[in-house]
Amino acid sequence: PQPMSDFPTLTTERLILRVPAASDLDDWAETMADVETMKYIGGAMARSMVWRGLMCMIGAWHAHGFAMFTARDRVSGEFIGRMGPWSPDGWPGLEVGWAIKRSKWGQGYGSEAAIACMHYAVDVLGWSEIIHTIDPNNEGSKGVARRLGSRYLRPGKLPAPHDKAEVEVWGQSAQEWRMKRL
Repeated sequence: PQPMSDFPTLTTERLILRVPAASDLDDWAETMADVETMKYIGGAMARSMVWRGLMCMIGAWHAHGFAMFTARDRVSGEFIGRMGPWSPDGWPGLEVGWAIKRSKWGQGYGSEAAIACMHYAVDVLGWSEIIHTIDPNNEGSKGVARRLGSRYLRPGKLPAPHDKAEVEVWGQSAQEWRMKRL
C-alpha cells in the first residue's frame, strides 16, 4: 500500500484537508449520526456503518489515489466535515462532494473546501468534468454548487443501495473551472 505520507494535504485560509485516518472515527460518527446533516445524503448512520464508510474512504485512497478528505480547522483542529473527489463504481461521474458538520453550516466552509478540491481534481487528478450529485430538495448544496460556478446538468441515478433516491447532477467542465479560477 501507498504510505499515508505520500498522500496530499490541502490547505485553505481556514482549513486543513487531509486523507482520513482511523482516528477520525469519533468525529465522523458524530456528524453522520446527525439526522439533519445526513438528511439529503443517505440518512443518519450507525457508528458501525460510519466505520465501514471511513474504511472505504481510506481504502479508496490506496486503491485509486483519491477519495474524500477529512477537513479540520487549521487553528483549533476541530472537525468540520468530509469532502473531496469521489467516484465509486457505478457513480454518474467524477464528483467533488461535501458533508459539513451542522454547527458549521452557513459559514462558507463547504465552498472553501470545495474550491480547494476542485483545483485538486482539475490540476492534479486531471479530471475533464466535475459533478456534484445533489438531492433536489437540498438548497444548501445547490448554493455551494452555484458558488463554485456549477450548474444543473441533468437528472442522475446513483448505484445501489442509493438507486431509489432522486438526484440532480450539477457540475462543470475543467475548462469552465479554469476560466473562473476561484
